[in-house]
Amino acid sequence: MKNELLNIKTEQQFTKNALNVFKHQFKNNKVYRSFCDLLYVHPSDITKIEDIPFLPIQFFKSRKVLSSLEEIDEVFTSSGTTGSVTSKHYVTDVSLYEESYLKGFHHFYGDIKEYVVLALLPNYLERKGSSLVYMVNDLIQKSENIHSGFYLNNLDDLAQKLVKLDNEGQKILLIGVSFALLDLVEKHNFNLKNTIVMETGGMKGRRKELIRNELHMLLQNGFNVNEIHSEYGMTELLSQGYSKGNGIFETPPWMKILTRDTEDALTVLEKGKTGGINVIDLANYNSCSFIATQDLGKVHENNTFEIIGRFDNSDIRGCNLMVL
Repeated sequence: MKNELLNIKTEQQFTKNALNVFKHQFKNNKVYRSFCDLLYVHPSDITKIEDIPFLPIQFFKSRKVLSSLEEIDEVFTSSGTTGSVTSKHYVTDVSLYEESYLKGFHHFYGDIKEYVVLALLPNYLERKGSSLVYMVNDLIQKSENIHSGFYLNNLDDLAQKLVKLDNEGQKILLIGVSFALLDLVEKHNFNLKNTIVMETGGMKGRRKELIRNELHMLLQNGFNVNEIHSEYGMTELLSQGYSKGNGIFETPPWMKILTRDTEDALTVLEKGKTGGINVIDLANYNSCSFIATQDLGKVHENNTFEIIGRFDNSDIRGCNLMVL
């Protein structure tokens, strides 16, 4: 069944697979089963994806969320502030993650071998448990280009390389955390023609938080590009959404975004209304594919979505089942 999950072509296939994954995780995931039991939900009650319970993402901080008895391949951890409890995503089949992000990148951007990948991120050894760094490290390897690499602590070399390669007509993916991209444009001038600039969020106390429009305007002006791309992913997911501009994200065919009522976490909203972001990620076959995040956003009629902000802890309602 796992082989089918990332080969979905139609809405009907997605629904069928999602309902099957729900049954599998209800049966094999103790944490998720306990959560469903508290809600008095059983697979026999579920006929459409909107009825599936979404596990609050905070469970990844306090429980081992697993639907498999296989050995753990990787443990991805969130980058919490000092002293805070981090999320842990136990991955029993890391090849599923690799297939998901490679197919996802290809779906939106084409063959990774056409790109030089320049990363403004901590390198693999500096941030071992990061799923984002794992992905970018692999994209760097898969690009098979000698110029691809991590440049977070080497902005001058990066700027020189970026200008030279871009002028030569080389397709470039410049991917990085927001504060590092801002550092780069404050130190150097650019006029890029062949580069995708992709921010992955993250000021992490390094700079004042900016709203997306402000950040993107600064980066657009700094790199002299029309659009800033974004990646929507998290420790608890094995798939990513991508935005090619204006903060409007799309998902690959095996991932779907729904929104829930902020007052009633079990109610799924119709499209166009702002609510809590629920994610279905079928690549999470061995953990939990149905996650209620702490992001606020809205889904548009064409299934694109945007992120508007985050719940603060006082805003998170309907998660009083955390006593599990």
